[in-house]
Parts: sequence; C-alpha cells; structure tokens
Amino acid sequence: MFWVDAELGSDIYLDGIITVVDAKYGMRHVTEEKSKGIVNEAARQVALADLVIINKTDLIHAEELNDLRNMIRSINGLAKITETQRSRVDLSDVLDLHAYDSFDEQSFQEKLCYVQARHSHLDKSILTVTLEIPGSVIEEALNLFIQSLLWEKNIEDKVGNSMEIIRLKGLISIEGKPQQFILQGVHELYDIQETGLKWESQDERLNRLIFIGRCLDESILEQEFLATVIKPKITS
Repeated sequence: MFWVDAELGSDIYLDGIITVVDAKYGMRHVTEEKSKGIVNEAARQVALADLVIINKTDLIHAEELNDLRNMIRSINGLAKITETQRSRVDLSDVLDLHAYDSFDEQSFQEKLCYVQARHSHLDKSILTVTLEIPGSVIEEALNLFIQSLLWEKNIEDKVGNSMEIIRLKGLISIEGKPQQFILQGVHELYDIQETGLKWESQDERLNRLIFIGRCLDESILEQEFLATVIKPKITS
C-alpha cells in the first residue's frame, strides 16, 4: 500500500517501520518540549513505528527501563517493543513484519482488541486514542470522515487545535459487505483493504479505530465518527 507508482509497488513493498531508541538518552529526547507548531522528531519516529527497539538497556536501572517502556506505549500503543544490548536483535524479530498488508488479519484483529488509550502528561504530546463503535459504516461517509481528518484537518480539539494524525489503524465493518476491512493510515495517506475474514453475524459487527497523533480528543473523535459514519437505524 501507499505506493503512488503501481509499477514500483509490484516489485517492493513496505514491510514495516522500525525505530531504535537509546535507553540512556531516549527519555530525554522523546519528552523534550519544542516550540509551538514544531513536532518533536524523536517522538514522531516512535509514533510511526511498528517495532521499537530499545537498545543499550544495560546502561539504565530496571525502574528507568520501565518508565521508558511506559512512555513509548503512551505515544504508540500498537508498536511491538523489543529490548536489547549492543544492537543484538534476532532477524526474525525485524523481518517479515507485514505491518501494512492483510497477511494475518486474525492477529491484527486481536491486537486491536487489547490496545488501550494512553494519555501523556504533555498537553499537545503525541498519544494513542482508541474507539470501539458497534454497527456498520457507509463506505462513502467513512472516506469523507478520514479525508476531513487527514487531508482537510477540519476536526479540532476543544481549544481549536487541528488534530494531527501520524498513524491510523482500524478494523472496519462496511454496510452491505460481509468481509472485514482493515484501515491503515500514515499522515495524509490512507488505504482500506478487504480481508479474508467475514463477520459471523450482524450483532458481531463493530469498528475498532486507533489514532496516534497530536492534539487528539477522544470524545470529539467519537462524536465526529458517529455523526459522519454510522448509518442511522430506521424505526417504524
């Protein structure tokens, strides 16, 4: 996904994004406050990651390592965390991540179930917000919602800051289609892919969305999603 050049995409694909965090100085760099309007690059790299490798863990105490883990999870609740010393990592942990395709829809769905929203102490820091909305969505309305959020940046928090999405993932139920769909997004780019799994019943259908970014407000995102996407029920 995400290739503008179809010919290029036929030869190579994006397997996943790996970020290496220095255990000794990572906390300092990721939590460093920048001037208004400037994104902390270290925090952005953690937010984009599918796998975070914490290196040089032998240089810090166990309590410091735990604080670093919690900080990483507060920014990116989806990323897998691997810890190592002297950059020694098993290649099986960093290859064949398949983070941007539907290689393993079942494990992707299970991962979405367990990601929890985590909020940082910094007002505009990067954080993870999760939504779980039962029912099905209208495909066209879903695209309008995503485009308003990612492209037009019309969705704002309570103080008027435009919500900035760095990563977006989700499991989607589309009205009139039996298959489950996976939503993937990075900044302004997004893709919705049909999976090989089908919903077993109408009662089971739901939408799980995970937003990673800045100035996110869970209640506003939920209101916008419900107002824009969910098909209203017809009562007799």
